[in-house]
Amino acid sequence: MKSATLPSFWSEYYDLPLEVRQAAKKAYRLWSNNPFHPSLHFKCINRDEDIWSVRITQNYRAIGILQGDTVTWFWIGSHDKYENFFG
Repeated sequence: MKSATLPSFWSEYYDLPLEVRQAAKKAYRLWSNNPFHPSLHFKCINRDEDIWSVRITQNYRAIGILQGDTVTWFWIGSHDKYENFFG
């Protein structure tokens, strides 16, 4: 599976605490090797629009759209904000 990002992802990413950014890098490396690794909880959260979620930490998520074999990440943030938008 391939990965791409939108500017909106990076805007959110750079506002995160350093330890969360480091966890995001670690999660990305793991996802790159095995998107369905159990610790990532990579799952479809909206089948109509093919929107997928991946766990960064217990309290942070990243969201992307799956098109073909590429996930385009457009958001990263706290689980609380995730629940407000996608819960």
